[in-house]
Amino acid sequence: MVDPVKARRILFIALAGVVVALSFYLLKPFAFALFWAVVISGLFQPLYRRLQRKRNRPSLNAAITLLLVLFLLILPAGILATLLVNESIELYNSIDADIANLEYKARDLADRLAAHPTTARLHLNSDTLVERFTDVVKNLANIIFKSLTDLTQNTLLFLVKFAVMLYALFFFIRDGDRMLQRAKQLFALGKDRESVLYERFVITARATLKVTFIIGGLQGCLGGILFYLVGIKGALTWGVVMVLTSIIPGVGCSIVWAPAGLLLLATGHMWEGITVILAGALVISMVDNLLRPILLGRDVQMHPLVIFLSTLGGIALFGISGFVIGPILASLLMSILDMYEVSLYPPENP
Repeated sequence: MVDPVKARRILFIALAGVVVALSFYLLKPFAFALFWAVVISGLFQPLYRRLQRKRNRPSLNAAITLLLVLFLLILPAGILATLLVNESIELYNSIDADIANLEYKARDLADRLAAHPTTARLHLNSDTLVERFTDVVKNLANIIFKSLTDLTQNTLLFLVKFAVMLYALFFFIRDGDRMLQRAKQLFALGKDRESVLYERFVITARATLKVTFIIGGLQGCLGGILFYLVGIKGALTWGVVMVLTSIIPGVGCSIVWAPAGLLLLATGHMWEGITVILAGALVISMVDNLLRPILLGRDVQMHPLVIFLSTLGGIALFGISGFVIGPILASLLMSILDMYEVSLYPPENP
């Protein structure tokens, strides 16, 4: 005979599982919006608490904090995005208009490479080289055009998600402490492990964003100025690309300035190419090498290989938001492994 108490418990667990699964599926379109709302609220929660200590007005203080977020983060990002779209359109039109000229230069370069004594041993086919180079340029133009098209078509969806993020951010700022306490009660792991995991979440997110904005911003600005000085079109666009690529540990924005310098050298722009390579190696890359250890400090206590793999894996799985999600997941995993190790081998009492 089936125990009715056990049957009701199984039914309740099954029903709860179905409801939770459906709830996650319902919120899936806004997952990244809610994620960024949680991250930003965690970063600005100390400011909100300071305002609360001065005057206990939760809604007003949350609104003030939200306005500061808009002014410090979102407004500059919106202005930069507008400038970037305009310059990207000009860059696409320039590439599209100069295809014939680029083909002529590519053929001249390919003929010289094929005739050079060193490369002649490789039996290079100049027609094949020109075809490959032209394909690369056309693909680049198509990528820019497709990105602009997708941005235009998805503007309404982006605005909806952005509005959801702002709306959720207000409540996460105002009610974040209560939500956190409720989560600790529901997921009681014992020995205050919930607080440790939450702290690792906030610390890793803060450190990752700090490094990205400061180091990536400096490298992007320096790279954009460098490209502008040597006459490369779309300097702002390439500067933003350097900011994005700076999140890749160990490689960074060198995947932008190094090919640009080599291409300038290959097309006969000697001093421009040498300037880009020297400035990239001695100035832009040194910003990363000098500032990253100082900014990270002891916040993210992970091996560089773990940071590298988690960042790349996060970007591959979650898109641009993955540069934060990946290291956060890796940091939480390290914390859980540490807790497990302590549970297996508890420290001896002195």
